[in-house]
Formats: sequence, structure tokens, C-alpha cells
Amino acid sequence: MKEEFIHVFKENITRAGADELLAWLEKSTFFSDPASTKHHLSEPGGLCQHSLNVYYRLKQFIEAEAEHDIKYASISDETIAICGLLHDLCKVGCYQKEPKNQKTYDPAKVGQAQRYQIKHDDLGDFVWETVMAYKFDDPMPYGHGEKSVYIISSFMKLTREEAMSVRWHMGFSDDSFRAGSQGVGNAFGMYPLAVMCHIADLQATYFDETGKDGK
Repeated sequence: MKEEFIHVFKENITRAGADELLAWLEKSTFFSDPASTKHHLSEPGGLCQHSLNVYYRLKQFIEAEAEHDIKYASISDETIAICGLLHDLCKVGCYQKEPKNQKTYDPAKVGQAQRYQIKHDDLGDFVWETVMAYKFDDPMPYGHGEKSVYIISSFMKLTREEAMSVRWHMGFSDDSFRAGSQGVGNAFGMYPLAVMCHIADLQATYFDETGKDGK
């Protein structure tokens, strides 16, 4: 997976500063971070896998749209790679593991437990067990999409459309929209790539990742 990410990155992103950005990624926790605490790809390497999933979804989406409208054919492979691979850099270094108590309904574990340890609810018999789980703790609370833009821009220059697409990839679930901002709707109206980046993120999360491997 790491090798695949690096291959796609090097194959497509060649502008000034790209090598420095990739070097930073390799020194960071990007390739070992999860994509979320519990909702999708909450496992080591999940962030890298999610970034690849969004890249492939975005590339597929744009290619399909280009068959109906030639203007989308002008979106470069570099732009697609930047928006897909790098949209969630805001999450790098934000996940730590901590012990957490949770219910387990595993018949084998329940069967081995002492009588007093066995509880019951609507799902059946269970026991409590302590597991290691991820928590999100952002050392640089700069926002979500805007933080990703900030990090990328520290290494290489983004076009206006790329910046808008990364900034608003959360769409109408972005915190600023829920606080009353109309920025996301305005950005979507001006930059179709931002809409496609958001949809690709949703497709990757809910079609490719959520509900798989027990998550």
C-alpha cells in the first residue's frame, strides 16, 4: 500500500516541492495512521488506503464525466492525484492509542468468563474487555480541509481550484457550514472539481471502506 501510494504520487505529482512533500510524508505517521477512530479504516495504514481509494474514485469519476462534457478532460492527472492523495493530510499525527472498555459478545470469551462477569442486554450475553482504541487529538487545530491546504501549500503551490477542492472535500458536513457559513455551496457552484472531490470522498468512505472487516 505504501509502495502503491508512492508510485502514484511520483507518477503524477511533479511540480516544484513535490519531492519535499513526499519526504515529509515518509518521515511522518501518514503511512501508519488510521483514517478514523472507529468509522472507516480505523486501523494502521487506513489513512494511506483511504487516500488511494479517494484518488481512484476521483479519477474514475472525472473520466466518466469527460465522456459527456469535454471540459472535464482538461483536469490534469496531477490535479487528480493532488486532490485525491492529499486531501486528508490534516489527519497526520492526530491519532493516538488508549485503553478502552467495550462489550464483547464472542461466545468463546463469554464461555470462559466467570459467572459474575457475564452480563446480558438486547444483543445477548456479553463480557467487558479492555482493548486499545484510537483517539483523535489534533496538535494543530487549524480546521480540517483548510489544514490540509495549509500543509500542502507549505511545500508546493496549489491552483485555486485544487485549493478549493481540498478545502471543501467534507462538503456540507464541514464544521463551518454547520456553523452557518455558505462557503461550501459557493465553492461548489464555482468549482465542479470540488464537488467531484467531495463525492469521491463519500464513495470511498461508504462504498469501499465502511462496513468492511467488521467496521
